This record gives sequence, structure tokens and C-alpha cells, in this order.
Amino acid sequence: MTKVLIVDDSALMRRQLAAVFEAEGDFEIRMARNGKEAVAENAAFEPDVITLDVNMPELDGLTALAMIMAERPVAVVMVSSLTQEGALATFEALALGAVDFVAKPGGTISLSIDTISAQLVSKVRAAAGARLRTTRGLAARIRATRDRTPPPPPPTRRAGAVVPGVVVIGVSTGGPRTLEDILPPLPADFPWPILVAQHMPASFTDLFARRMNDLCQLEVVEVTQPMALEAGFVYLAHGGADMVVARRADRLTAVARPESPSMLWHPSVELLGRSVLEHCPPAQVVAVMLTGMGHDGADSFAEIKRRGGRTIAESQDTAVVFGMPAELIARKGATVVLPCERIANQLQAWTRVGAPCPS
Repeated sequence: MTKVLIVDDSALMRRQLAAVFEAEGDFEIRMARNGKEAVAENAAFEPDVITLDVNMPELDGLTALAMIMAERPVAVVMVSSLTQEGALATFEALALGAVDFVAKPGGTISLSIDTISAQLVSKVRAAAGARLRTTRGLAARIRATRDRTPPPPPPTRRAGAVVPGVVVIGVSTGGPRTLEDILPPLPADFPWPILVAQHMPASFTDLFARRMNDLCQLEVVEVTQPMALEAGFVYLAHGGADMVVARRADRLTAVARPESPSMLWHPSVELLGRSVLEHCPPAQVVAVMLTGMGHDGADSFAEIKRRGGRTIAESQDTAVVFGMPAELIARKGATVVLPCERIANQLQAWTRVGAPCPS
């Protein structure tokens, strides 16, 4: 039995969440009304996973999360609103050590639960087996450095410039923190554009792009309209859509299009990988598979390697959820398997001018 602690100040929400897990038959449930009770129950009940609201009396969710991670670290799934305030709190929670989040839609509570119940159960199951990352490491040092020095100037746009290759990154659960370990160390003159498909709802990706842009020397933009690919930029797929690469006026272009009903996850890593294969020579592609549950992108990334491209799978040592990298490895689609803190250096080594292509 997986032990789940439900934390929410609404009695009705607690009952509705409890009913979702009780219907599954393999969860043991306990509930808390606020952050103070959550901290106490974390010590007494010793749950495997906590679902945590943000806005609560006596002790709010973020303060409670910080105390939980200091006293008895445990997998936490935030249940956050879709407002900008809720999104901001969610990213702070992920920085404090939360594993994942579920966006709480508006409307009546009973209808809201119906729309998120399957996703909630799936994410809690994944969180129960997640690897906790309780230190900030590189990302914290980068933030400290940026507090002392002005950010570098944005890269100079070179209209019509031909890009020598593309980097494609697929990521899901645990992705925001992991990307903070990979993208900020890359220099402003990194020679290849980077495309990122991070599973995330539409109301979160704009804020995430802006937060990453504050951390990175590269310019991070959300793709909501066609954008010609340029070196020095990171293109983040817009939530609620799929991002693909196309050729427009003979230039590689990132395009947002409606979610494909044939894909389980969005923004789809698989569709992004397929489109890159269609428009880019595989030897000029580097594909990176990071933490996440499921198998999104494993087939297209393995095909990239099979055709002569290079791929990186995040190692089990650092992946919060090893599902997506493990699926790529199982398909013999990983050129190398690396912990997240070594991926930025590998990207720089492979994209240097004159760097050898794989045999």
C-alpha cells in the first residue's frame, strides 16, 4: 500500500481527493487541514507521497514544504491553481524539492476532481518511486552569481543565418529543476539552437520561459507563433500545443500546432523528434532525454541515433523519474548515459566547430 497524506484547507476538497485514491484500492490515506498539521503528520504517518495545497491558514504550503524537506524529505505533488499566482508558487515549490504538480482547474470542486483524477493518481504513483533531489547545487550558485553581476547581453540576431545543427530536449516530471542544471551553464554563444518539449499546461509555460530566461545566458522564448531558429536561443514549446520543426522560406522554423490526439503527452516529444528527423540531417542533431514518466520521444530519439545522430539519456543516478530515459536506453537509443550535471559539458563538446560526428 502506498501511504498518501492529503493536505488541503478545504474539507470538501480533502474528501474528494481521498475518494479518488480510495477508489484505486491500493492507497492508505491520511489528511491534514493546513501546513502545520502536514509537518506533524509527515513525521507521525511517514507517508510515501504528500499532495499539498499552497494557500492554507496557520502555515502555508511553501513554508510547510520547506520544513518537510528539512525534517523528513518525502515526494510531494503540489495541487496548484491555474492562475499566475498559482504558477509562481508551483515553481517555488519545485525549487524547494516538490517532485511534480497537478494544475487545479476552476469550477465546482466535484467537476474539478473529475478532470484531474486520472492525472493525479498517475503522478502520485510516479512520485512514490521518484528520486528526491534535495540540494540546489549548480542552480543555486548560478542564482547567487547573477545577484552580483549584470546578465550578459542577448545574442545578436542574424537574419537568414544558417544554423549548423539543432539540440532537442524532451523532459517531463522533475524537468524544471533538471533544466536549471543544464541550460544556465551554456554560454551565450552556444552555436546550435535548442528546442525543449517539457510536459506542462498552457498557463505555466510562459512563466517558466521567463524564469529560465532570467537564469540563462541564452535567450529563452516560448513558441506561440512560428519562429525561425537561431543560435543563442532556447525555444520552449507552448503548453496546450505541440511544437514541431518545419522549413519556411528555406529556414528551419519552430511552429506551434494544436495538440495531436494520437499522442498521450503534450507538448509531444515524439512529434518534435519526428519533425527534426524530417527536416535536419541526423548527424547535425543532438537529442537529450531527461527525467519523466512514460515513453514520450523514445522512438524518434532512438531513430535519430540509428540514422547517425547523437543522443543523451539522463542517468538513473539523477533522474527524478527514470521512465523516459530508461525507455530510450531500452531501445538502444542512447549514445551516452550521463547524470544531469554533466550534460551541459557534453553538449558543448559535441557542438564545437570541428567536433567529430559519431561513426
